Amino acid sequence: MMRTRLYEQVAGHISSWIGDNGLRAGDRLPPERELAQRLGVSRATLSQALVALEVIGAVEVRHGDGTVVTTGHGQSTRIVEAIRSHADRLPEIIETRDALETKIASLAAARRTDDDLARIDDALTFMEADIEAGGRGVEGDERFHGAVTTASHSLLLARLMDEISDLIRETRLESLGQPGRPQDSLAGHRAIAEAIRAGDPAAASAAMHAHVVMVSDVALLREQP
Repeated sequence: MMRTRLYEQVAGHISSWIGDNGLRAGDRLPPERELAQRLGVSRATLSQALVALEVIGAVEVRHGDGTVVTTGHGQSTRIVEAIRSHADRLPEIIETRDALETKIASLAAARRTDDDLARIDDALTFMEADIEAGGRGVEGDERFHGAVTTASHSLLLARLMDEISDLIRETRLESLGQPGRPQDSLAGHRAIAEAIRAGDPAAASAAMHAHVVMVSDVALLREQP
């Protein structure tokens, strides 16, 4: 039987703490430093556990407003099992995303219009501003990949991406919750955008593949001590 990883245990403790203290949807959790002290864990482990809870819809991390309990918390009674189920399907999600988005980037480099490039640039600017303000860049990341998909001018690929959008959002939340990852992700986006602007399908495909590989290095797939 697979042993429970530390962040999974902490996520379970947080969920129990929420229930024991009668918190409801919309209520805020204590600041991370305070919560880490109460639970006797490091800030890094607590942050990872909160990301895992956000991925399964039990909490929502709001920039400037802290971590808020969601309506989904009451539905996630078996927290560790829900987190592990998500982790189990991550490799397949990442594999599918890599296959679709590397092709999409290649097509975008060959087919992009000036309007497409403007949308891509707007997404980069939005993400950069969010990160500089202390956010994780989740919406900007979503906008960027959406703009690249639009630039591919492939209705079927766009439909396929839409079909797995919820699964991709899970990996996006997990990836951008890693320390330093928002800045790295933004740099990857810029490399993709540069190749698309240059009209170089091979370079765009390679840049997208490198980006997906980088963002797929997530803590939920790594063993914890």
